[in-house]
Amino acid sequence: MTTIRAGVDIGGTFTDLVFITSDGERFFGKTLTTYPDPSEGFIKGLDENMKKHGWSYDQLESIIHGTTLVVNALIERNGAKTALITTEGFRDQLEIASESRYDLYDLMVDNPAPLVPRHLRFTVPERLTSDGSVYKPVDEAKVEEVFQEIVASGVEAVAVCLLHSYRNAAHEQQVREVAKRVAPELHLSISSEVSPEIREYQRSSTTVANVFVKPLVERYLTQLEQTLIERGFRGTFLMMLSGGGTCTVETAIQFPIRILESGPVGGTIAGAHYSKQADEDHVLVFDMGGTTAKASLVDQGVPLTTTEFEVGRADRFLKGSGMPVKVPVVEMIEIGAGGGSIAGVNRLGLLKVGPKSASSVPGPASYGQGGTEPTVTDADLVLGYLNPDYFLGGDMRLDVEKAKEVIHEKVAKPLGLDPVEAAWGIHQVVNENMASAARIHAVEKGKDVRNYSLYASGGAGPVHVGNVANILGVNTIVLPVGAGVNSAFGFLTSSLAFDFVRSFYGRLHELNWAHVMTLVTEMEEEGKQLLARAGVVEGITVIRKVDMKYRGQTHEITVSLPLGNIGDQEEEIVNRFKDAYRELYAEANEEMEIETLNWRVIVQAQSRCYN
Repeated sequence: MTTIRAGVDIGGTFTDLVFITSDGERFFGKTLTTYPDPSEGFIKGLDENMKKHGWSYDQLESIIHGTTLVVNALIERNGAKTALITTEGFRDQLEIASESRYDLYDLMVDNPAPLVPRHLRFTVPERLTSDGSVYKPVDEAKVEEVFQEIVASGVEAVAVCLLHSYRNAAHEQQVREVAKRVAPELHLSISSEVSPEIREYQRSSTTVANVFVKPLVERYLTQLEQTLIERGFRGTFLMMLSGGGTCTVETAIQFPIRILESGPVGGTIAGAHYSKQADEDHVLVFDMGGTTAKASLVDQGVPLTTTEFEVGRADRFLKGSGMPVKVPVVEMIEIGAGGGSIAGVNRLGLLKVGPKSASSVPGPASYGQGGTEPTVTDADLVLGYLNPDYFLGGDMRLDVEKAKEVIHEKVAKPLGLDPVEAAWGIHQVVNENMASAARIHAVEKGKDVRNYSLYASGGAGPVHVGNVANILGVNTIVLPVGAGVNSAFGFLTSSLAFDFVRSFYGRLHELNWAHVMTLVTEMEEEGKQLLARAGVVEGITVIRKVDMKYRGQTHEITVSLPLGNIGDQEEEIVNRFKDAYRELYAEANEEMEIETLNWRVIVQAQSRCYN
């Protein structure tokens, strides 16, 4: 019997599907995303393709799913009613934040409001020192009182973030045991498991965000998995991680913050896969869908990643204007311009495109679903880039006259242009915005975008990639087969993986290398055990990294580590740090002391690649 692997990516406008059979054949599918329940579109897309190709659900070996459910819930703040338990004296940590202004010259600047209001932030008597030693034991009687008050407040989820718990998780685990006894119905996350890293504000913010969406994700994935089982699915259901790997549904439910960017990351992973096959060292993946466009860098077949991410920025290009989340994420720059981005004329009489989107409901005017605003898709249609009779492979017809009508009324008429000129203006404004954002992203990483090949991804990517390449000065563009569903294909080239981190701060030349090796080995063994539980015991790869900085600096860079006994390779680690530092800042200081902060391990299974 032919078996099938499926990748399903739910975007803001379309739900994309890719199927790869055990015979090596590849099939594509696309359907409109459904609101308010995106899982309906997920199942509809699978049902349609099962029927179309004569397959049955019991042929599905695995399904890998990516979604923007988590990031949308955080941006729209429609998660669970959440409380925070922290150390006595640190109740306002979420509002104090990092005490920095993201816009120095804006006197009216507003920091992002915490997900947990002050009246739902509780403190308990306990204290650990910075080395993890117990200074004051947990007052369990007080913890019980706090949970009783939390339950009385109608709270559904609780985040626990105690001071220095990244060095010693015992107190947080003690609080969790009390919760199991007193309020077992509550969803609970502890920071020592969600984000065991130094810096309590970022750790608190990440833990709160995790539990805020936990009930939502649990309901969504449990219901979706049950629906698949009822249809005869007996394979493995996996979720895409923001860092580029995949995880089990159980892991996604426990740590939903790890699937924050699980949908968009697929395009980058696909770009990395293609770059290896084409033997391209430097690739810029340009992913333009229906709602947004994203750009990401891939060097030597490896996407650039970060452990610092911000959700819901007040200003897209100002660091610090969003809610910080400390999880591994493929680094992408987002531009609020997709096929559904709405165009109009602002009060200054200038053409503006995005960030508002027509989404799939009502969609662009040319969809004929009641949309009345001109969009990028409407402009592309008027310009002849799209075939009105073969949209979605002929399953959907576009209305050219309706597109011209709304562009004339909302853009051309106010600007004194004809509809075609106005459509070209919309097309060019979007291209300039995307090229500018991609260039900024590359420069911030010390890269020259002109040395990169441009890979198109997403439904609108191939339409715009040529003009974007011209603006950037890029000489090579690549349009992969099935570029419109590239993210879903990327899911199928990824591998099952687990990321771990432990904070151990110290000066490099004074480090207790035996302790470091113990930390790293423990993380590696934990990862291998998790892979074994998922049925993977062979073909396992271990990647080690460390966050390093010069003494006195408040920012660090992540450096790859050699395998083997780390303590025997101090000189090699120093050289790797200085090389990475020079790449970013052009110079490296040969005299300053170097410090380490966080030790990271990625344990991953072998990826399944396709030509």
